[in-house]
Amino acid sequence: MASNKSNIPEAREALDRFKMEAAAEVGVNLKNGYNGDLTSKQAGSVGGQMVKSCTPKRTFFYDRKLRSEFAHIHRVTYTVEICP
Repeated sequence: MASNKSNIPEAREALDRFKMEAAAEVGVNLKNGYNGDLTSKQAGSVGGQMVKSCTPKRTFFYDRKLRSEFAHIHRVTYTVEICP
């Protein structure tokens, strides 16, 4: 179960700063303490921006034979986000 309690005060302060930066990036006005007046969409956009900042994007390439033509190769590109 998730908890808002942190055993390390510096970690809580860093997470609060990170949350404020993410809120500023998506244009949500957060205040210190309780933010119960936010809509679900606003709160979700802040959390989504935090996750987006934490997960790096990776691009993978591989070559495969085209099924429609003999002896032709097609390059396939995947861009994914790797979750830790």
